[in-house]
Amino acid sequence: MSANPDDTPTFQSPEVNGQVPTEAQRALDLETRLPLTGWQQEVSEGLEYGLEAADSIRDRTIPTFSRGELPHYAGINTFLKAPYLVDVREVGKYDVAIVGVPHDSGTTYRPGTRFGPQGIRRISALYTPYNFELGVDLREQITLCDVGDIFTIPGNNEKSFDQISKGIAHIFSSGAFPIILGGDHSIGFPTVRGVCRHLGDKKVGIIHFDRHVDTQETDLDERMHTCPWFHATNMANAPAKNLVQLGIGGWQVPRQGVKVCRERATNILTVTDITEIGLDAAVEFALERALDGTDCVYISFDIDCIDAGFVPGTGWPEPGGLLPREALYLLGKIVQRAPVCGLEVVEVSPPYDVSDMTALMATRVICDTMAHLVLSGQLPRQEKPAYINTEANMHVDMAWV
Repeated sequence: MSANPDDTPTFQSPEVNGQVPTEAQRALDLETRLPLTGWQQEVSEGLEYGLEAADSIRDRTIPTFSRGELPHYAGINTFLKAPYLVDVREVGKYDVAIVGVPHDSGTTYRPGTRFGPQGIRRISALYTPYNFELGVDLREQITLCDVGDIFTIPGNNEKSFDQISKGIAHIFSSGAFPIILGGDHSIGFPTVRGVCRHLGDKKVGIIHFDRHVDTQETDLDERMHTCPWFHATNMANAPAKNLVQLGIGGWQVPRQGVKVCRERATNILTVTDITEIGLDAAVEFALERALDGTDCVYISFDIDCIDAGFVPGTGWPEPGGLLPREALYLLGKIVQRAPVCGLEVVEVSPPYDVSDMTALMATRVICDTMAHLVLSGQLPRQEKPAYINTEANMHVDMAWV
């Protein structure tokens, strides 16, 4: 996918006969301003690397061997069929790096999220890089690569956490924007730890979409998927006062975790809170608290924050969650207004999924995030953000005071 920062769509349709244009009318206008450079390059490379088609094929943009986006059902699946980066030392040459974390040893009930990265990548082939309403074409406006998966260690959370932190620190410090495909939510601690290793004295706020608080110190005597934020907010770079939790509620919120939230004064909105105060007020709440004294924001999106009827393929489904449109609206407004340093999407469990709908929701969250980063001018990056420190601090863990 080729970058073309000068063509970021900012055009707004003028009023016609005194009437404000509809979203559809604006989208039609925006599409005319998007380049086709990336698509043309993909076609050219497909013909070069995949050979020209048989003589009977009239569309001469089609190669013999499938290369690039089409057909959606063919090819080797990376996320959005982005280039697979074999040499991760080159990751800094890209605006965005997709990385899988196939880890579910932190699961306390229904395993299967180790297959989350595969499931998300597989259904992402259904998508194109273009979004009609937003007027964004990722292929034309950013460079995207898929670095594959972190080598996690089955049955050993701590060794897996070390692998995850090292991998995320490498991507983050390179200047590429990290997007992490989980994996269970225990990975939230090592991913944030990887970011914190290259923050120097800067601080990160965490915006956490979930039905569960995930703030216990241990679960079943280990640091499990119910525990990431207890340990992440032990780090000076990630203060508990900047942890915002959206959508919490239901019958699966352990009291041990609630006690920690109360003691550390984290910031919680239930689904009822969000619907009663309104989506825009919830966005203001999240931004005000996550950005209070911090330099950037990390977004952790647990797919089970969405009502279980829409996302059955997850380890701890809970009815009564956010509607998809509500979650996507909140996410989009937050991304457009906060300096976002990374995104993880966790708890997609393909063995429990129905028609890939949960994995598709995760794909939508990721693609919308990239689009809003483009629209807000955060991507493509012209230089590394100031909060990225070249030197690594391998000792960011410390007791919470």
